[in-house]
Amino acid sequence: MAFVQCDFFSEVLGIGASMNVILPQATSQQIGMEGAAAQSGRHPVLYLLHGLSDDHTTWMRRTSIERYVSGMGLAVVMPTVNRSYYTDMKEGARYWTFVSEELPQLARSFFPLSDRREDNFVAGLSMGGYGALKHALRHPGRYAAAASLSGALDFSGGSTTLSPQEYARIAGSREEVKGTDNDLFALAEKAAQLPADQQPLLFQCCGTEDFLYQDNQRFLKHARSLGLQLTYEEEPGDHNWDYWDLKIQRVLEWLPLQKQM
Repeated sequence: MAFVQCDFFSEVLGIGASMNVILPQATSQQIGMEGAAAQSGRHPVLYLLHGLSDDHTTWMRRTSIERYVSGMGLAVVMPTVNRSYYTDMKEGARYWTFVSEELPQLARSFFPLSDRREDNFVAGLSMGGYGALKHALRHPGRYAAAASLSGALDFSGGSTTLSPQEYARIAGSREEVKGTDNDLFALAEKAAQLPADQQPLLFQCCGTEDFLYQDNQRFLKHARSLGLQLTYEEEPGDHNWDYWDLKIQRVLEWLPLQKQM
């Protein structure tokens, strides 16, 4: 594998931005780790999103994500969006436009990443779980699959560690969020209207001791009532890296990329 720490200028944000990138490399002499290249010239890619208190370094620092993907021929792009909740903020920067539009275009211009729907996936934890499903449900033509680990999925009415003041700066009021493209429940209803082969595959997991467990249960019930193609898993676990390090391995097993190899 190759690991790249990439600093660049964002025209959307008007500031310097950062992402960490793992790129496939076929190797035969690494001790203790297999290395595999992508099947074609452009790599399938997983956009891996961080939580509220983290940044683009957190997945590399707190999991073995590079080792987990080493034999898959899969690139991983890990951006920073600060405490934006993957939104174009009410009072702040346009982080949703940055991460959903500008970032993939820049990443593909810097690195040999595929732009085909069947090669693009997105996953994240907590705030990033919300961001991951938001990517796939808002842009089902771009992503084949999305995974939420302990996601903060009920942004309009569920639990959050944001203060009321910070929530207002990000999104306004909860009533303003309901029914909009920042509301996963509304986005799920739109996605359910698509033919099954145009809907992204969804993966959702949450530990039973997690403070977001009930929010996840509400989204699960809603998604299943709509007939979305969602795989759900739960087991004992809390809102911590012991759980996420375990479950990201399960997400990688689940990705439809596995069926193509």
